[in-house]
Amino acid sequence: MRVYLLIMLFFSGISFAQNTITGSVTDGNKQSIPGANVTIVGNSGGVSTDFDGTFKLTTSSKPPFTIKVSAVGFETKTFTITSSNQKVDVVLKDEETKLDEIVVSASRTPERVIESPVTIERMGIQEIRNTTAPTFYDGLENLKEVNFNTSSISFKSINTRGFASVANTRFMQLVDGMDNSSPALNFVLGNLIGISDIDVANVELLPGASSALYGANAFNGIMFMNSKSPFTNEGISVYYKYGQTSQKAAGTNDYNDFGIRAAKAFTKHFALKANFTYMEATEWIAADTRSMTGGSVGHANNQNYDGLNIYGDEVTTFIPNVGQVSRTGYREQDLTDNKVKNVKADFSAHIKPTDDTEIIMQYKIGLGSTIYQGANRYALKDFMMQQGKIEVKGKNFFARVYATDEDAGNSYDMRFAAWNVNRAAKSDQEWFTNYATAYQLSGAVMGTNANESANIARNFADYNVLPAQISFIPKPTGQARFEPGSVQFSNALATVISNPDLTQGAKFIDHSKLYHSDVNYNFRDMIKWAEIQVGGSWREYVMDSEGTIFTDYDGPISYREYGAYGQLTKKFLDDRLKFTGSLRYDKSQNFDGNLSPRVSFVYSAGASKRHNFRLSYQTGFRNPTTQDQYIGLDLGPFALIGSAPENLDRFQETVNVSAAGQAIAGQPATIGMSGQNAYRNAYTVASVQAFAASANPADLKVANIGLVKPEQVQAFEAGYRSVIQNDLSVDLNVYYNIYNDFMNTARVISPYYGTAGTDSSNPAVQQSYQALAFGDRRVYQVYTNTTAQVSSLGFGVGLSKKVYKDFEVGVNYNYAQFDFNQADDPSFIAGFNTPKHRIKASLGNAKVIKNLGFNVNVRWNTEYLWQSSFGDGMVPENTVLDAQINYAFTKLKSVLKVGATNLFGSDYIQVIGAGAIGQQWFVSWTINP
Repeated sequence: MRVYLLIMLFFSGISFAQNTITGSVTDGNKQSIPGANVTIVGNSGGVSTDFDGTFKLTTSSKPPFTIKVSAVGFETKTFTITSSNQKVDVVLKDEETKLDEIVVSASRTPERVIESPVTIERMGIQEIRNTTAPTFYDGLENLKEVNFNTSSISFKSINTRGFASVANTRFMQLVDGMDNSSPALNFVLGNLIGISDIDVANVELLPGASSALYGANAFNGIMFMNSKSPFTNEGISVYYKYGQTSQKAAGTNDYNDFGIRAAKAFTKHFALKANFTYMEATEWIAADTRSMTGGSVGHANNQNYDGLNIYGDEVTTFIPNVGQVSRTGYREQDLTDNKVKNVKADFSAHIKPTDDTEIIMQYKIGLGSTIYQGANRYALKDFMMQQGKIEVKGKNFFARVYATDEDAGNSYDMRFAAWNVNRAAKSDQEWFTNYATAYQLSGAVMGTNANESANIARNFADYNVLPAQISFIPKPTGQARFEPGSVQFSNALATVISNPDLTQGAKFIDHSKLYHSDVNYNFRDMIKWAEIQVGGSWREYVMDSEGTIFTDYDGPISYREYGAYGQLTKKFLDDRLKFTGSLRYDKSQNFDGNLSPRVSFVYSAGASKRHNFRLSYQTGFRNPTTQDQYIGLDLGPFALIGSAPENLDRFQETVNVSAAGQAIAGQPATIGMSGQNAYRNAYTVASVQAFAASANPADLKVANIGLVKPEQVQAFEAGYRSVIQNDLSVDLNVYYNIYNDFMNTARVISPYYGTAGTDSSNPAVQQSYQALAFGDRRVYQVYTNTTAQVSSLGFGVGLSKKVYKDFEVGVNYNYAQFDFNQADDPSFIAGFNTPKHRIKASLGNAKVIKNLGFNVNVRWNTEYLWQSSFGDGMVPENTVLDAQINYAFTKLKSVLKVGATNLFGSDYIQVIGAGAIGQQWFVSWTINP
């Protein structure tokens, strides 16, 4: 209270006499228009109309002055205010205005959508309210150029223009100017720490390269989510959603989502805002049983079965006279509780020393449980991420600094959980010994065939049970397999997932942080012949996994990046031709600097300048992620080694030399290995496999692995936007991208001793042959760049039109493909993960009758190839239908909405390895939306 009084006392010295303008905004049918913007021309002051279309605007401006009233889908009107406390009743006529909406992201300056130099998609208040999805974030999937990669019911990543897995490090997401990416993982965690449905003001999405203005990570797109201001959107808003999800694997389960927003402008200089949301649901259970090693599904007829969503059966070995055999695994749904929760809260204080300057202090926190898919499937349990920001912004500038801090909580790797629950019952060595013994003796004594012997062997290895004929086999010292649901299984799982030592446990630790600052200044009030702006940014990553993910076993590792840019915009030919040129320089501590230019032209043709043609060229780049540089993770069968020069020495491990290596090659019992072995002394996996089959050293090829460096893209784009006959909106675009130094991973095999080489007369090289022959070798996954040049091509068509009264139809089509020469890099895997053809359509009417509205969306895509480190496969063609109907209770200032997703459809997938997406219906009640 004392702080508030001090603030009021401070501002009392600069306060002026207040004028209050009140009024209402309605359409031609005398229906209220909620969310209309009422602003003072030439001033930053403004408000939005309430649910009943009324507004109250308080200003220190003295009459006469002009106000502007606008709303999406309606004409814009201006009124002159001639007296204090004047009342204004405004009637707006329907008009197609989507392309006249103001966006900032495309050029870092306010401009109409129709004048944007690049493709841009926007979701405003009206589209957010009319979405057919349970949340506005889910509704982004209906935007042109957007494809979702769904890892969990609460974890969806956005894919624009391809080359994206669930971990889309080529896409950037900003919430109120703050990068939402995980400091350790470097990709966006969906909307886990985003914005509430009742606080989001608008969303702007640029689907192409944006590095020229936004730096390294805006490589294939960037999205801005902006929240409502407490100065223009006051009051308390509440929503509650209840529904059910239905999926073949998970059954039918409840869905609950609650949110509250409170905002108050205590004076024109000081306002506070707070948000809180809570969501809980049951996961889309991943239950894909396809065999990743070929053969039939299940161990009954496939002794080396490795089910996609069954973990533990990746542990496999070759047994002489038996064949390749894998351990019995556990289903994903047995290794997690399949419950999803998300809590978000944010608090902000807003201070306006003047009408044009605002100071914002904001804190955001998000926590919960979900599923993330990377190289393995991870149960993110009690995961937390928080951000704090201080920002100063004015008419022509902004400066902000923020920090992001995350805590992995009780998260764990489900594959390691299965491995080590199995090992808690019986070691791998004993299990395979039991299997081999029972297999061979059952055939010899009982005369069983191979399949019968395999089933007897598995029963013995798993449960210590034998047929009477071979009961003479010694009883194992290990326990029988722990069955899901048993006390032994529950206790073993609890122990494993709380242990960060991956040789015995599955937990991972992460307390990584990110610090960021950026500034921008626009000289438009000082320089009149053109609009010039400059800016820059600085960032520091701090990795703190206590050695469980990164090589930070001796303390946190940090590195820094910085960048600066300038942009010039100039109009020619009676303001018909707009030129925009920008140049940005970025430097990361571990890499050479990069220049990112962008040049664009927009020409407005026609008498009313409503036919806008655009052409742009820009370059972009992406720095290697923290994992690409500093990971040092032993996954058992192989280890992941980041390629930062210092990381090659930071990664150290001790390996056991075989008896043959000690006796014949004269090596010690143990040998130390480092990341240098992975990058400087290794053979390709394919050549080692060929050598194993032929024993011919000529088959071996040295792996020439370069250290990873930034990848680059050249992006060419052309487009056309127009509104024809006042009601047909048209948006066309085509793009062509050329990628160089495309980042890639590779598997290599390093001998424990000797030198990898092709000179068979060299004794050191001969030693490496011995190491390979004796099994004294280590598999590493390394991070590098492909030598192949990759290109992608696409185009899109977007149309929307009012067909009858207020019924509006929209349709868009996108085409996307990529190309590269596999011969340039035979091991390169592109991971385009994008359908070639996509069609989306919508039909809606916000006012079928008074207060009643509806909307229907349908999406269709062709099948496409999914490639990732977890699993590859074809994502089938699918069609998805979503719908909602809503009714506004004006006197209650409330909206009731009933909606459903994937209506009449079957379960479908977007990601190989993730749960199939089922059906969901929901009912929501929103007060004061």
